[in-house]
Amino acid sequence: MADINPITPSSNGLKAFSMGDEKKQSGLNFKVYQELKSAVHRDLLNKVDLEKIATVRDERTRAQALAVIQDLVANLQTPMSGRERERLSLEVLDEVFGLGPLEPLLQDPTINDILVNGHKQVYVERAGMLEETNIRFKDNAHLMHIIDKIVSDIGRHVDESSPMVDARLADGSRVNVIIPPLAVDGPHLSIRRFGHIPLTDADLLANQTLTPQMLDLIKGAVRARLNIVVSGGTGAGKTTFLNVLSGYISDKERIVTV
Repeated sequence: MADINPITPSSNGLKAFSMGDEKKQSGLNFKVYQELKSAVHRDLLNKVDLEKIATVRDERTRAQALAVIQDLVANLQTPMSGRERERLSLEVLDEVFGLGPLEPLLQDPTINDILVNGHKQVYVERAGMLEETNIRFKDNAHLMHIIDKIVSDIGRHVDESSPMVDARLADGSRVNVIIPPLAVDGPHLSIRRFGHIPLTDADLLANQTLTPQMLDLIKGAVRARLNIVVSGGTGAGKTTFLNVLSGYISDKERIVTV
């Protein structure tokens, strides 16, 4: 990556969003905050090749990009606290390298599901309990930008002619997207996440999911090559259970997944 050039603040980009003396108060409303973020992102386009650096995952590139973003944010004339400026800088960085507003949720290991019902409403599931978050997108176009980023990484696309897509993130999380005309109130996105530490048969016994006798019976069924159907609702543990069962298949056997 080429070195990032020093900043030359634009005369008609960032400063256009100064709120004026009558609004110089702590805290920014959502609309103004999103406009500021968009302005910083636009000015960033004039400083670096975002398409090029977004594909680079090393920390040096992220640090260089963050330094440029922080300088751009520092030149904003809108009154903001140091914490607000830092938050704005990190959110713009997430727009470049990650999935924007969803990035903090993806970094939270306690979240199992992320449900985006249009740009104004985002829910998460923790330990089987659904809760609404304060995460918002600027508008449907902003949400579609994040969706396009997800599906393009796996060589897929989503549009009016193909309004539904199933995909996976790099960490294996399942992603389902549905947009108009199939979705009547804007784009919808769901991300089903999986634990980073796989459960073992010992864990199933400790959690009393199975008894030792049940486990011995199922283990024998796998080794005898019997047909087995695993069914259940979302989050019931089907994939976890299948992973345990697959561990009983002989190393000499071939496994085909569909």
